[in-house]
Amino acid sequence: MDSLGANAANSCPLTPLGFLERAATVYGDCPSVVYHDTVFTWSQTFRRCLRLASALVSLGISRRDVVSVLLPNVPAMYEAHFGVPMSGAVLNTINTRLDARTVSVLLRHSGSRLVLVDQASLPLIRDAIRLLPPGHDAPRVITVEDPHEKSLPGAAPGAVTLTYEGLLEKGDPGFEWVRPACEWEPMVLNYTSGTTSAPKGVVHCHRAIFLVTLDSLVEWAVPPRPTYLWTLPMFHTNGWSFPWGMAVVGGTNICLRRVDAAEVYATISRRGVTHMCGAPVVLNMLANAPEGVRRPLPGKVHILTAGAPPPAAVLHRTEAAGFEVSHGYGLTETAGVVVCCSWKGEWNKLPASERARLKARQGVRTPSTAEMDVVDSDTGRSVPRDGATMGEVVLRGGCVMLGYLNNDEATREAVRGDGWFYTGDVGVMHPDGYLEIRDRSKDVIISGGENISSVELESVLYRHPAVNEAAAVARPDEFWGETPCAFVSLREGAAGAVTVAEIVAWCRERMPHYMAPKTVVFLPELPKTSTGKVQKYVLRDAAKKMGPTGRGSSTSKM
Repeated sequence: MDSLGANAANSCPLTPLGFLERAATVYGDCPSVVYHDTVFTWSQTFRRCLRLASALVSLGISRRDVVSVLLPNVPAMYEAHFGVPMSGAVLNTINTRLDARTVSVLLRHSGSRLVLVDQASLPLIRDAIRLLPPGHDAPRVITVEDPHEKSLPGAAPGAVTLTYEGLLEKGDPGFEWVRPACEWEPMVLNYTSGTTSAPKGVVHCHRAIFLVTLDSLVEWAVPPRPTYLWTLPMFHTNGWSFPWGMAVVGGTNICLRRVDAAEVYATISRRGVTHMCGAPVVLNMLANAPEGVRRPLPGKVHILTAGAPPPAAVLHRTEAAGFEVSHGYGLTETAGVVVCCSWKGEWNKLPASERARLKARQGVRTPSTAEMDVVDSDTGRSVPRDGATMGEVVLRGGCVMLGYLNNDEATREAVRGDGWFYTGDVGVMHPDGYLEIRDRSKDVIISGGENISSVELESVLYRHPAVNEAAAVARPDEFWGETPCAFVSLREGAAGAVTVAEIVAWCRERMPHYMAPKTVVFLPELPKTSTGKVQKYVLRDAAKKMGPTGRGSSTSKM
């Protein structure tokens, strides 16, 4: 046996890109991507992705170059998940809700060579490029037009631009796509934070994406030929790996440019949707939709939710509406869902409220996640499995990131010498081995599945000339799950001269609107420990006692 081992036949680099080639053979005439009245088959999608890869190479894109996309869930976004890495480049999906300053920071940090941009985001990308520092090479911009959106802005008068469809026409449908020489080669780059001047860019390799894709399909028990509705933005951790996963099972990808309850229910009914993903805010939206909006489901619709711990009441209401909900947990650093609340048959005998409570737990590691634990941050030892002792959630497995781009210090802090990835999330382990997240050690506010750093919001608040102290915490929200709540003390003489509306406007001018506080509370002084640290748990309790904010503006003053 000593002479046996790796050889050229058994050590081909793992990559999810080959899933598309197989889909074109197995499901060639089956629908792959549907958007309004546009329907592509899997053989057509394969050729379009090859054209995209070929055209990018002809423009000078080569291995490890970064190609960014600023797109909603339209066919070009789906195609980019295959076509960009098929050129050898690294795919960087950018959140369309970010502001120009943030987008500029990401373009600069990633060194992006080219950007595929939706028509609606053209003003955003132009402003972002103008904010690049002098001497920094601006990425080439390719416009993705949408014939279904008549009011979108076009190119500037007299500008010579290349559109996405024009780019594909330059490509070769017989192109031999660039296979990774090593499965550890970078494939995707995703940013964990939207507004920091030193963003953390998570780099994943072909191997990690391959593993998490198959893992997610197995854990969710996705059958062949599902009809998958894109309610989860593909820019969110690459749609939790399902762009590649749908190619494995020959699914039909139903693209939605924007998500609202009426459109989702109508599309489920019209297209016979069987599967969809979304943050708890999507579940809440569907469960609370008015009677005139709801439609009878054509059959069982499976929803995978993650991104924030879903309240048991929301799970209960969603399943009462006819959906079957699965609950998972993952991070940008794990490329998708790596912990799932795997369901036990005996739990079906329990009352609905108890079933919802159990399903609200994050669960157990997925099959290809090697290990998961909750440890004492000081000692590194496992906490008791009593459902009460809190510690930091740690993971190890093939889906963990390569590291943070150009940030060795942050990489060492997250992936430590003891062989664990430290998530920064605080949880408990139950006696049955199921994980439950209890808090977020970095005080991240999760609004509609979007991570909002309280530190970044506080830094903006502190820049206001009248602000003396500031702290941001999460306040419950009926629609978004959580929204930022800012507690502020003012400088001497400023009391009465500064309004809540002014503080909110100050923040909205300096960061994406969804990151700005929805609630502002003025206090004479913020509560502190004996060492001068702000007692955030006191503020969190105060925010919870205010009750949830509603759909409208809900600022307040004390």
